[in-house]
Amino acid sequence: MSTTLLLKYFPELTETQIEQFNKLEDLYREWNEKINVISRKDMESLYEKHILHSLGIAKVMRFAPGTRVLDIGTGGGFPGIPLAILFPETEFTLIDSIGKKISVVNAVAEGTGLKNVTAIHGRAEKVKEKFHFVVSRAVTQMPEFLRWLKGKFEKEQLNEKHNGVLYLKGGDLAEELAGLKCEIYNLKNYFGEEFFDTKKVVYLSKGNFNS
Repeated sequence: MSTTLLLKYFPELTETQIEQFNKLEDLYREWNEKINVISRKDMESLYEKHILHSLGIAKVMRFAPGTRVLDIGTGGGFPGIPLAILFPETEFTLIDSIGKKISVVNAVAEGTGLKNVTAIHGRAEKVKEKFHFVVSRAVTQMPEFLRWLKGKFEKEQLNEKHNGVLYLKGGDLAEELAGLKCEIYNLKNYFGEEFFDTKKVVYLSKGNFNS
């Protein structure tokens, strides 16, 4: 399976990117034996449920060269690692409060030869740098998440969308997003696999909250 699935939706992948994506399975299997960052059951569908899911953000936003992206609560590197492979000229900072998970991120970034990934063990609220975009994969409820982002955004605009948040979420989001001006993209419109039927990317411009 591996990159065959990715090439179905991202046929423009270079040989280098294909090689990097191919390496992910062995790296995550090896590290998952030491530190359980992905459920054993999900390892069998790594490319669908973790890698392609992460790349759902790329169907909504193609990051311009020089864009700086913060991945909050990255766990073992999702969505940051797959996005960093897809956008080699974008700088990704991956942060998690659990040190063991950041060890995995560093090992996977090194094993795939990624030069555009910085991994931080810590809390998002403490990060002082500014970014064009913040990405995440359902680490908490959106109102709580937005409170972590005060002062995190660049004024400079490099992309077609205004700087802001790209958040991977599933299920019914009506209550959670009530009162927020956001755009919701259904991943089933981009990917045919049943897993994506309820999965979404939520985009909020930084102008919609106190940034």
